[in-house]
Amino acid sequence: MLNNMHRWHAVLNVTHTVGITQNYCSRRNFDAVWLQTRSGRKKMACTWLRRLQDQYPDLARRARELNRRDSFVMWEDDPNEQRRWMRKKAEKERKKREKELKKQHRSKKDDDSDSSGSDSESKRLAKKEKWGEHRTSERKTDNDVYMKVDCGNDANVSRVVSPH
Repeated sequence: MLNNMHRWHAVLNVTHTVGITQNYCSRRNFDAVWLQTRSGRKKMACTWLRRLQDQYPDLARRARELNRRDSFVMWEDDPNEQRRWMRKKAEKERKKREKELKKQHRSKKDDDSDSSGSDSESKRLAKKEKWGEHRTSERKTDNDVYMKVDCGNDANVSRVVSPH
């Protein structure tokens, strides 16, 4: 992971943990952080600029100077960008509704074809078993011994253990 200061950062969790992170911005690194934020997190940068105006007017002034210097237009000041975002959001919602309707239609179709549902369920299970069978048979050899390994997370994993 590369952080805002372009320094590599890695974390290895060896137990169950809760991570609390913080993005740090000071007066010293404000210019670099602002330039990166305004283009990478456009809506957040608008909110940040409004809050800077209330809490730190000198930094808000500096952000606006950087925007003028680079001819950068903030997201909320660009109606074309907002229209693109609204269209994208509407398209995403439309696709989500279509997916739900297809799911409901399939469910209704399955219910109509078999009122008890047991036949379609048995077909589904048979197909699932058939799909996995060839993968298992490809790995098995006469000398391999399969054993169940408890991973501690309620998942049993089959592992090939060689007797040699």
